[in-house]
Amino acid sequence: MTINLEKKNNELWIEVEGRLDTNTAPALEKVFTDLDVEMKDVVLDMNQLEYISSAGLRVLLAAQKKMSKIGSLKLVGVCDSVMEIFEMTGFDDILTIEE
Repeated sequence: MTINLEKKNNELWIEVEGRLDTNTAPALEKVFTDLDVEMKDVVLDMNQLEYISSAGLRVLLAAQKKMSKIGSLKLVGVCDSVMEIFEMTGFDDILTIEE
């Protein structure tokens, strides 16, 4: 998995590419752990994410909890297969997902 960070205005865009699974989830978790407190709004660009496992879901849940206390987390570009996983697990009700 590849993670790219870009600051756009007052938002931090995190672009993930590849698979978010047991092997790669710690890298995304570290991004949220090390998040600059100035960044109150985070956009997680999932246009290039092919797959998410339960380990990836756990990272997103922790990120959502953290960001709800200091700002917001928004997911964009979620592909059909990942959206299906969100719907089956109820994460589509927990996360803010935009087209």
